[in-house]
Amino acid sequence: MSGAKNAVLPMMAASVMASRPCLIQNAPHLVDVEVMAAILTSIGVHVRWTGVTGSDLYIDPSGLRSHVVDEALMRKVRSSIFLMGPLLAKLGKVEVSHPGGCDIGPRPIDLHLKGLRAMGARFEESHGRILGVAESWKGVDIHLDIPSVGATENIMMGACLAEGVTIIRNAAKEPEIVDLQGFLNSMGASVRGAGTDVIRVEGLKSLKGAVYSVMPDRIEAGTFMAMAAITGGEIWIRNAIAEHVQAVIAKLRETGADVIEKPDGLFVRGPRRPLPTDVKTLPYPGFPTDMQPQMMALLTLADGTSVITETVFDSRFKQAEELGRMGARIRVDGRTAIIKGVPALSGAQVEATDLRSGASLVLAALAAEGVTVVTGIQNLDRGYEKFEDKIRALGGNIARVD
Repeated sequence: MSGAKNAVLPMMAASVMASRPCLIQNAPHLVDVEVMAAILTSIGVHVRWTGVTGSDLYIDPSGLRSHVVDEALMRKVRSSIFLMGPLLAKLGKVEVSHPGGCDIGPRPIDLHLKGLRAMGARFEESHGRILGVAESWKGVDIHLDIPSVGATENIMMGACLAEGVTIIRNAAKEPEIVDLQGFLNSMGASVRGAGTDVIRVEGLKSLKGAVYSVMPDRIEAGTFMAMAAITGGEIWIRNAIAEHVQAVIAKLRETGADVIEKPDGLFVRGPRRPLPTDVKTLPYPGFPTDMQPQMMALLTLADGTSVITETVFDSRFKQAEELGRMGARIRVDGRTAIIKGVPALSGAQVEATDLRSGASLVLAALAAEGVTVVTGIQNLDRGYEKFEDKIRALGGNIARVD
């Protein structure tokens, strides 16, 4: 299992607050990680890959010289917004643009701004750029309108160098937030409560360097679990943490898959043909929106009708049309998709319009009759490390072509 993309990116942002270098172990080689490294380099932070396997990130923030984040780089990765809290805390100012990333519907940053503003930042927006200045930086008791992962992490990071205590109520509970807490505390921070809906941060004057290993990627684990289910195969997923994917395990079992939880990973055996089930995406510990497209691919082959309700993002059914090119029967009505299972899918040329929809198309292609060509695979490279290599190692007939 590769390290979690959604854990390593905020850690990279948090590292700018350190007084000495940080070493982030088990970091995945992904496009988003490389872009974040380029952003850090552009503001004076030294970043390089190191370690025996080349999967450790050495980050030295001693050369941090700028609060201005390059607009072109920001448009490539949404997680660049995580630099707002750390740069305001460290330098007292930040200048960013609205972040990019996958086109899966509106993802406003208003809760980020609300929390940072409550801590003392003033924001001005002009020509698509956001300038933040913190003349004072103090702890605050804030209640998030919704449990936003990004806002929780941005406020949590910024609070580490704030004067006094910050309490984040209605905080998101994702495992990546728990991992970020671990990283911050290894830097000497005092953060408690991650994984619950109340997080308490006692601000300090400085943070030290740290050595920390990133948690395994639960969405990668879920993707390979769904891969076993859709192909009727067997996959042993080493180092996967079962507790992080309980919602996925429950739904896969409903489709007839056999999932065995072990201390050092998960074993998944797919059914001869999946059974239908209904899925509703929810914040953790509910069913993750990042697994919805892969689940849709699986249910296209179910023996009956399934319903998927997407509650997190507005535009996350883009894979439905592409799956339709392969013979799937899917009707989308707003945030609901009705999937009538078919006996088989057929190979076709399809396009990965975003990261997780791309994964769903690869899963469908592995189960389809004939050859499938998936374009837009640069989106897959944003979140899956050596994806085709791992699939080939499992016996899949897959190749990357120019």
